[in-house]
Amino acid sequence: MKRLLFALLAFAPALILAQGTKSPRPLFDKKSIGEIRLTLPVKNWVNALDSMRIYGMGLMTGSVVIDGAKYDGAGVRFRGDKSYQTGLKRNPFTIKLNSSYPDQNHQGYTSIKLSSSLRDPSMVREILFHEIAGKYMPSSQACYTKLYINDEYLGVFVNLESVDKKFLDAHYGSSGNPFFKAGVDYKPETPATCKQNIFGSLEYEDNLDCYKGNFDMISTSGWNDLQELTRILNKEPEKIDKVLDVDRALWMLALNNVMVNLSSYSGNYSHNYYLYKDNKGKFQPVHWDLNLSFGSFKNTGKGSDLEIKDLQNLDPLLHSDNPYKPLISQLLKDPFHKKVYLAHIRQIVEENFLNGSYEKRAQELQGMIVVPYNDDPNKAYPLDDFKRSLRETVGRKSKIPGIIELMSKRARFLKTNPELTALPSSVTNVEVQGRGKFENQKLNSFRIIAKADRFPKRLLVYYRFSANEPYMIIPMNEDASNDLPAGVKAFSVIIEAKSADAVLDYYIVAENAGTVSFIPADYMNKPYMVKLSDLNK
Repeated sequence: MKRLLFALLAFAPALILAQGTKSPRPLFDKKSIGEIRLTLPVKNWVNALDSMRIYGMGLMTGSVVIDGAKYDGAGVRFRGDKSYQTGLKRNPFTIKLNSSYPDQNHQGYTSIKLSSSLRDPSMVREILFHEIAGKYMPSSQACYTKLYINDEYLGVFVNLESVDKKFLDAHYGSSGNPFFKAGVDYKPETPATCKQNIFGSLEYEDNLDCYKGNFDMISTSGWNDLQELTRILNKEPEKIDKVLDVDRALWMLALNNVMVNLSSYSGNYSHNYYLYKDNKGKFQPVHWDLNLSFGSFKNTGKGSDLEIKDLQNLDPLLHSDNPYKPLISQLLKDPFHKKVYLAHIRQIVEENFLNGSYEKRAQELQGMIVVPYNDDPNKAYPLDDFKRSLRETVGRKSKIPGIIELMSKRARFLKTNPELTALPSSVTNVEVQGRGKFENQKLNSFRIIAKADRFPKRLLVYYRFSANEPYMIIPMNEDASNDLPAGVKAFSVIIEAKSADAVLDYYIVAENAGTVSFIPADYMNKPYMVKLSDLNK
């Protein structure tokens, strides 16, 4: 009995420790609300941070506790352009964990970006947009966190993944190349000959210094690269795919249009996006600052602010004839790019809005934060407006549309829009042929076959042998057949393998007279993959 008691006593501390040990909360966990506690060295920290923000005096040093993990020497400042307001406690924040200690990080993240969700009474716009956008292109992770400063509760904020080295390495495999943000917090003096009020529209300028008034260069060099992008976009658009990931750009523009994100390239100021030049030599666009999406900002740059009906019926080809928006007008001049762009719009609408999944997710997000939102002494909208904001317009002057009020009618408008009603070809019977049962000679190539209906003009195979390579394009050959139904065609193509252990990633684009389709639909994240060694078994 004594031995048993001794064994239990010896085991008890370990048992208690195990029961009391919790796995750390992932910084961007979507199922829980985080907690960030800042300790700043001055009592009137709002005035101090305002002064630093206005005069560009750097960061205030303090300590921060993120979900229970403490970090000293963090740098803090107010961030944002139009979302920043002097005198407010509830401003957007940047917290630099590595400000004093270069290697300091939280779960690999060195920077915390907190959004106050200005002009978003629902508090869901940024998270919902990022979650939908992330299905189609790299997009920041986003979740909720409660913020305290010097033990004072400031309310619920949106915690956004910073578009920085960690983000770029994760999505593009590098982070040291030319990197820009459209829009500047502090506009420098620029030559009088520069074009005025063009913002981040990507118009071409002869003088490199002109770009510095509209873009913030985050990398150590790259102005020449940005200028070359604008030169080709405006003067040689037929070569644009050599310096820009055109498909990603079309996804960005389609997402902006569907979700009426006019505080973006698609709106008045052509801002709130990043451009990163990857190792393949192509600029990659990334969304940013989405609190004014879903119609909270209403100006397209043409005339006055739009009314709710105009937002619901926003033209899917907005700016397609606008020479001052070359990323839209120049890309959509190409008939194939236009078909791809409209196909992206159709896919976004079908997968997220016509099926009502966005509504369910918006309600889930609001349900998570209703209690801490109500407890927020600095909230910009009363609880009743928060609750109504998904279905009703909030604010007599600001008239911020309810998300469901906007998107339910917008989805129906886009579904029946003449630009989006063309039926795409369905691609079926996709197969990569293996070695025959009694064949002794091993294959040294991939033979892909497929069928497509609705009178396809052509099938294109996009393929690569490594995720580090750009996709190459090869047209499929039409195979003669008398056994197929009307409108159906058979295609095939042979792609030579690089080695006996080659692995091929590929997807197919089918074009008919009206539109294009992609197989698989999630080609951006999960293209088809086949190993030559498997075909030779």
